[in-house]
Amino acid sequence: MQGDNHEALKPVCWLAGRWTTKEGRGVFPNIKDFQYHEELEFSCIGQPMFNFMSKSTNPETQAPMHQERGFLRIKPGTNELAFMVSHNFGLTSLEEGQCDPEKKEIVLETVNVTRMSFAKPPHVKKFKRIIKLVSEDTLEITLYMETDTTPLTEHLKAVYKKMDA
Repeated sequence: MQGDNHEALKPVCWLAGRWTTKEGRGVFPNIKDFQYHEELEFSCIGQPMFNFMSKSTNPETQAPMHQERGFLRIKPGTNELAFMVSHNFGLTSLEEGQCDPEKKEIVLETVNVTRMSFAKPPHVKKFKRIIKLVSEDTLEITLYMETDTTPLTEHLKAVYKKMDA
């Protein structure tokens, strides 16, 4: 799959492909702790970005939980990234940050959030996302979230295995 990537994606080429976990966990002060199963895909269609898709399900009932669609774009010739994400609960976020090709790590923070007019409170104000390649076929993602009632706090953490193409 790496052969199909745009040259600009070289610093983050390790993200390419499909990833899955059965051991995601979610915590937040005003909700009950939960587990989730998630599948991610980062694919390139020849542009300096990955198309991104994510869907999570309840590991016991297989009921759908959360979905995200978006684009992880790199500024060609740099390690600067922008992650534009649309969430199925009525939120869009723009996160920007850097990748460290040596450590194989990406750190992104929200620069803008918009939501539909009838979104339920509390409203999300900020995300911080850390994506790390732990080994050739293992990815770890930690997501921190801030709402209008809770400061930036760890919300989601999962370890993913790369799926065979």
